[in-house]
Amino acid sequence: MQTAQDVTGKVLIIGSGAAGLTLALRVADSHEVAIVSKDALSEGSTRYAQGGISAVLDSTDSLEAHAADTMAAGAGLCDPDIVRFAIQQGPAAIAWLIDQGVEFTRNGDSPGSDSGYHLTREGGHSHRRVIHAEDRTGQAIENTLEARVRQHPNITVLEYHVAIDLISVRTSGQPDKRCAGAYLLNTRDGQVRAMPAAYVVLATGGASKVYLYTSNPRSATGDGIAMAWRAGCRIANMEFMQFHPTCLYLPGQAPSADARSFLISEAVRGEGGYLLLPDGTRFMPAFDERAELAPRDVVARAIDHEMKRLGLEHVWLDISHKGGDFIRKHFPTIYQRCLELGHDMSSGPIPVVPAAHYTCGGVMTDHCGRTDLPGLYAVGETAFTGLHGANRMASNSLLECLVFSTTAGADIVGQPLPAPAHVKLPAWDESRVTDSDEEIVVSHNWLELRRLMWDYVGIVRSTKRLRRARDRVQLLQREIDEYYSHFVVTPDLLELRNLTTVAQLIIDAAMRRRESRGLHFSLDYPERNPDDRARTTILVPDGFVGGELPVCWHLRPGSGSIEDNQKPGQK
Repeated sequence: MQTAQDVTGKVLIIGSGAAGLTLALRVADSHEVAIVSKDALSEGSTRYAQGGISAVLDSTDSLEAHAADTMAAGAGLCDPDIVRFAIQQGPAAIAWLIDQGVEFTRNGDSPGSDSGYHLTREGGHSHRRVIHAEDRTGQAIENTLEARVRQHPNITVLEYHVAIDLISVRTSGQPDKRCAGAYLLNTRDGQVRAMPAAYVVLATGGASKVYLYTSNPRSATGDGIAMAWRAGCRIANMEFMQFHPTCLYLPGQAPSADARSFLISEAVRGEGGYLLLPDGTRFMPAFDERAELAPRDVVARAIDHEMKRLGLEHVWLDISHKGGDFIRKHFPTIYQRCLELGHDMSSGPIPVVPAAHYTCGGVMTDHCGRTDLPGLYAVGETAFTGLHGANRMASNSLLECLVFSTTAGADIVGQPLPAPAHVKLPAWDESRVTDSDEEIVVSHNWLELRRLMWDYVGIVRSTKRLRRARDRVQLLQREIDEYYSHFVVTPDLLELRNLTTVAQLIIDAAMRRRESRGLHFSLDYPERNPDDRARTTILVPDGFVGGELPVCWHLRPGSGSIEDNQKPGQK
């Protein structure tokens, strides 16, 4: 059965974090906007971002220094043009947030910038350039942008809706397909509908929930990456999954689908915190001359090494030497939460472990957020812009959200709207499926997937482990595809389906990188190739929609891609 829908000026934004809300506000004065949120509008990774946003806001800093730090952290895989572009736009992005009403921390009696705002320093940065709102920057941004969105007459908020898949159609007179909307599941009543749109934006965040332990909220299940892959878009650099070095260790924490570690901000180390072994010995100076201020991949591997060497369940992070007043002033949220969980960080060290934190790869886009599929954009952690390379530098993530949501918004507004046309969107067909009486299949496979990814595709990898993971994930995919074909969809099933797709992409990308670089470390290939041989890993789906490579994204001069025309595993 077909239903006629009008493709109008609607911009459908899937995801409600900083990237999605920023883009909505950038286009809403000229376009009707619908924002899809899996949960309440405010529930996403942005709310949990503690540290801040990196930008050059002080006369002692420079755009060149920020670019150099970013490319050093990216281990030879950053796109220099994209890095310079994002960093140049940083101060304007901060000014826009301030205009929206975000209240960043002022200097007071602490070191700051000549702009009047307090700046902190995090791993990989050579200067203090991270502007923040105490230790709850993400919450301050999310609350401010959410209030603005709810006040705007052109924005409709669809909370408790889960995107199932993108809809591509071929309009009259056009040779290629165009993204024309998405199927949405209303989780409150179980109904599925086809939502038409002139433009669709994926702002669904990352995929760190594919791992057993993560700092991310439950929603980080790689939905946008998986949907774009199924729609025929290329995906890049999925082997580079960042593990945050310091999440609070909670003994006896149940490794359920909802378990999440409490993040201890990078800024704690930036303000003088030390990583310690049980006997009180600092170990980071032995791994890197920058010690606790080394990039996250270095710190995470050092912690992982010491835990395995000594058989530890965690290491310790100590900033108590800075005094209680300093800690309560700079880290009030972290301090209070640790107290609630039984740890007083003002009187002694707290136990920490690494946890999956950020997806450096994603859907390939250009600097305006355009993907391979016309009408489809991707912004934020879902996208691969070339900014992060092989390792994201601390606090460059919110910068990326703001900058590329702004450019994507400008690109959408600057284009003529597709001519209104009666496009028949296929209706959702549930005539041959039934309600499941075997939900245990979903919960079991969810846990098995996340555990095998943690054990075999984690901080340190080997070819044997990757092969084992690939074989098991392919079995899980077959089970889940069969389940998906026979039963009514549920949020858990949809997320598990997306997670298995993302897991396959991570494994395929990791198996193609025969070196250790940035966040990808292989026991079989421990050396890093010369930088003039640095390559981006591009995965191309069977149904690639873009024609000749490259389409929307140009590799930096002198580089190419690893097996960019070979298709991984099963789609």
